[in-house]
Amino acid sequence: MRTPTNEFRAARDLLLELRRDYDAASARFVWPRPTTFNFALDWFDAVLAGENPDGVALRIVEDDGSAASYSFATMTRRSNQVANWLAANGVARGTRVLALLGNQVELWEVTLAVMKLGAVLIPATTLLTAHDLGDRIERASAGAVIARHEIAPRFAEIPGDYLRVAVGGTDGWRDYAETTGASSDFTPESPTAAEDPLLIYFTSGTTALPKMVQHTQTSYPIGHLSTMYWLGLEPGDVHLNVSSPGWAKHAWSCVFAPWIAGATICIYNYARFDASAMLDVLRDSSVTTFCAPPTVWRMLIQQDLSAWKTSLRELASAGEPLNAEVIESVERAWGITIRDGFGQTETTVQIGNPPGQRVKAGSMGRPIPGYRIELVDPLTGEVGDDGEICVALDVERPVGLMAGYQAASGADDERNASAFAGGRYHTGDIAHRDDEGYITYVGRADDVFKASDYRISPFELESVLIEHPAVAEAAVVPAPDELRLAVPKAYVSLVAGYEPSRALAGEILAYAKEHLAPYKRVRRLEFAELPKTISGKIRRVDLRNAELARDARGEHEYREEDFA
Repeated sequence: MRTPTNEFRAARDLLLELRRDYDAASARFVWPRPTTFNFALDWFDAVLAGENPDGVALRIVEDDGSAASYSFATMTRRSNQVANWLAANGVARGTRVLALLGNQVELWEVTLAVMKLGAVLIPATTLLTAHDLGDRIERASAGAVIARHEIAPRFAEIPGDYLRVAVGGTDGWRDYAETTGASSDFTPESPTAAEDPLLIYFTSGTTALPKMVQHTQTSYPIGHLSTMYWLGLEPGDVHLNVSSPGWAKHAWSCVFAPWIAGATICIYNYARFDASAMLDVLRDSSVTTFCAPPTVWRMLIQQDLSAWKTSLRELASAGEPLNAEVIESVERAWGITIRDGFGQTETTVQIGNPPGQRVKAGSMGRPIPGYRIELVDPLTGEVGDDGEICVALDVERPVGLMAGYQAASGADDERNASAFAGGRYHTGDIAHRDDEGYITYVGRADDVFKASDYRISPFELESVLIEHPAVAEAAVVPAPDELRLAVPKAYVSLVAGYEPSRALAGEILAYAKEHLAPYKRVRRLEFAELPKTISGKIRRVDLRNAELARDARGEHEYREEDFA
């Protein structure tokens, strides 16, 4: 019998069967396209909890070493109670629910409950200010807020007739603990339409207010079949992903991809990142698959990784391109290659190095099954081996692509027209494809710049800089220059134990000169802490703007002419 669940399961099982055969998976995989689908009801409850009720769905390890595990059956029961309680308090199909929760079990209970109701979840980081929260409440027309109790005061001056629920309890808010008194049996009013909205993400803005990205009941729940395949997840795995709630990567690898596979989600909560403590958790929790952003990998390789004997089988990185030096360090210690992947809040994984495939240094891989990628010249519109990464839509629209951008009044027609121009989805990222189909990231379209009429990719220069033992992180931006109009300038943060100095600046500049073509030479260097978004990405736009506004050298800035 063909049902939404069976159709989804067949697609998942095909990818599991072909998880190390890229060519066969690319040829045979077809996106399931059910007309109705509810991930929480049709998959989590019916399959995961129905067939493996005592299996561990979620394990949370705290900073003090304590840990708690929750079975699939427990998560079904609790999410049913939360869904029934929310429904009794006015949350219905289409209600937009703003969630401000940390890595705590209530986050997963709420996520499943909102899905069951057919409501729309708006995940948000707990770091948002009252101004940020007011913007989200107003533009998203939120009908409910579920937040940690210490965040509640930030809503004191935010008007609106929305349900206020606090985890931990606080004056004037409904207490989340009340949900335990609701029925543990849940019956939906009607099937959930596949194209109904499920998620709204506010992307981190750099030059404008954050964009509202809308996903459907299938675009992430089914679309993350691609992410499961890239991560190499299998039933019974224990998957740990380093990501903060409120950001799309958290949903990628802390909700959908592991639970599609039937794996355990493992979370490590910490107040301040400690590389050795993270390695202890990987070992002690028998983690088999691990994904972390480049910043975390750069901190981990400062440890003697070979001293930790783990159960790891698959390693991955996402968020920003990973440098070859990090990959080589991990491979020497553990004999496992970190595999890169590329996607966005607007999509699931589009490009990646899946398990069992040859990894080329510097390349983020090939198109993942289900995605057709074209590189389009931003000026001519011609498709070639260099250009903007675009998802082709003319033959088949990937399920893992957003429904579109939203505005307060509905669809954001102007942004959508630009993003979907020419029968393609435009990522805004520039890349190169080699003769074997491997794609190498060049940079954001607005990060690439010209110096002496040469196009410069910051990532290429940064990759060389961080190979110097003193450099922890680097960001390259154009600095105004009378002769060349612009020259590459590197902002550098140092590894613990190194201090800014003229001698060290000269050493790093000399190292870059030795390893870069003359036209790519880093001609200025400044020691500094790098500005980042709250999701951890380097804000080169801040550094570019600082260079344009600057009328004198920085305190710790050095130039190549200083060492002539």
